[in-house]
Amino acid sequence: MSETHILQSWTANAAAWTKAVRNREIPSRVRATDAAIVAAVDDLKPRTVLDLGCGEGWLAHALAERGYDVLGVDAIPALIEQAKTKGKAAFEVAGYEQITESGLGGRRFDAVVINFALFGEDSVPKLLRRMPDLLKPGGRLVIQTLHPVVANGDQIYADGWRKGSWAGFSDAFTDPAPWYFRTLGTWVTMIGASGLAIDEMREPVDPQTGKPASVIFIAKAR
Repeated sequence: MSETHILQSWTANAAAWTKAVRNREIPSRVRATDAAIVAAVDDLKPRTVLDLGCGEGWLAHALAERGYDVLGVDAIPALIEQAKTKGKAAFEVAGYEQITESGLGGRRFDAVVINFALFGEDSVPKLLRRMPDLLKPGGRLVIQTLHPVVANGDQIYADGWRKGSWAGFSDAFTDPAPWYFRTLGTWVTMIGASGLAIDEMREPVDPQTGKPASVIFIAKAR
């Protein structure tokens, strides 16, 4: 498995992904997770927000419409190009390696949001260790990711690489990216090891399935 493959897949699928999101073709997002992440940020009342791994920009635009000063960054230039076609948020190309090594030019934010954008093995803990440097005093990190108990399916409940899938998506999608599965305990431990303390953990429920659609961690720098 390769973290490079993740970037290659998202580059190849940037246009298809943008269409799927903007046409609201992803049921779990429509029913639960989009509203859940917006509500989590709203509850914090930040002035400035960094949307890290912003993709085609839907969350950055939604938060900017609510009056927040939002910067969206992503490693995929094609997605940033899509993001810049609409809305009030600002956007830049920046990958996790760049942010891990040098931050964002000393800029700090009231909230850093990472919404379904942590797929790698080594890159994720390295990135999270950089979070205290991106947060203003009292700032919060908000992560929404697949709920480990549900996303695990019938596989052994243990950390490890998993094959990607575009099941349920249109035929326009190709070459699904692998992703690194983490147990709930691993997420909690990894966030704590990054110099952050978890304030709250939310588990939005999909009203159709009755199961958690995701897990949301809200953490602050110690």
